[in-house]
Amino acid sequence: MADVTSTPTLRPEVDASDVEAAAERLTDLLHPTMLFESSRLSTKFGASVVLKREDQQPVRSYKIRGASNLIAQLDDDARAAGVVCASAGNHAQGVAYACSRLGVKATIFLPRTTPRQKRERVRVLGGPWVETVVQGDTYDVAATAAGEFAATTGATLVPAFDDVRTIAGQGTVALEAFAQCEAQYGKVPDVVVVPVGGGGLLAGITAWVRERHPSTRIVGVEPVGAPSLQAALAEGRPVAVPVTDPFVDGATVGLLGAHTYPIIAAGGVPCFSVPEGQICTEMLDLYQSDGIIAEPAGALAPAALPGVDFADGELVLATLSGGNNDVSRYAEVVERSLVFEGRKHYFIVEFPQEPGQLRRFLDGVLGPDDDITLFEYTKRSNRETGPALVGLELGDPSSLPDLLARIDASPARVERVDPDSPLFRMVL
Repeated sequence: MADVTSTPTLRPEVDASDVEAAAERLTDLLHPTMLFESSRLSTKFGASVVLKREDQQPVRSYKIRGASNLIAQLDDDARAAGVVCASAGNHAQGVAYACSRLGVKATIFLPRTTPRQKRERVRVLGGPWVETVVQGDTYDVAATAAGEFAATTGATLVPAFDDVRTIAGQGTVALEAFAQCEAQYGKVPDVVVVPVGGGGLLAGITAWVRERHPSTRIVGVEPVGAPSLQAALAEGRPVAVPVTDPFVDGATVGLLGAHTYPIIAAGGVPCFSVPEGQICTEMLDLYQSDGIIAEPAGALAPAALPGVDFADGELVLATLSGGNNDVSRYAEVVERSLVFEGRKHYFIVEFPQEPGQLRRFLDGVLGPDDDITLFEYTKRSNRETGPALVGLELGDPSSLPDLLARIDASPARVERVDPDSPLFRMVL
């Protein structure tokens, strides 16, 4: 394995043997996670769709693999100096768990925006081996503080994805899943679908699969709000992209890793984006049909299946990367899903301030299966008209053209709120 202190090059630095060595290293630390065949997805796509359930890890995320592999390789001096990382979520929990199991002191920098329950979870997993430091309002501030701490104390920095030891550890997801597929189905997957943030998971899987099972197709998927891999592939190197929607927080990375990119590029892995609303729809289907709680990044791979090219009867492996979803987010998940499916729409309606205007509008516009989900209006006594923000949920998304036609024929002045407008963001 390459020296991690060297300057990153556009040359793959992790191979299959590194991933296999990581798997040996993790044998006594982690138990294999289950392979789950989704009858819902298999029926829908005419293939055997299996999910690699990384939400079943002790920290409910695959991140534990890379962190454990890196920390397990530290020599005695490095262990004595301890480790440090910055994270607002899954990586922090992976580092905390690994340190508690391996007896290594860790300092974890968390931004102030980290929810209290996540801070507590890090403390519980790490126990006396972990100290948490709340620093700054953003991840970038916390990451800078972690880097300064490493430079002044000699602690080893544990990156979330851009380190060859982390990459090799994440790659054990594929090694483990392929062995399970051979045992259960007598074959390895024909297609592997992998979520992408900084690229650590995809790079690790690519390094192993391309060498050991080159006929298997690998597909990377990103949220629309952070297409860092697609930008890197287009430019031939990692380039910063603006993050337009941070909802899929576990895969929202504006700059692909310098170590992850060469592996993915050399593997010829294609990548495409999935809308956040489509991810939300899959999160709800996973919960309601399969009994699986997935975080947005965890649902990214199965949500991408409509855009993946595979033949009838093929074995498709989708990596369900994590399940650390805050229950308070489900209201937003439902809202985004309804908007994506074309069921939820918002309008600004200019009503004459006269009795009966709302009733006439509703009688003339709403279909029999449509419903009002939002109505915000304040009557102004010194005006002839007043605007109302109206949210409508359609019983059938295909009825939208009829609804719009009835709106055009109504005497009220109506403006549709575009999903890309700032006003729309206020209702999400």
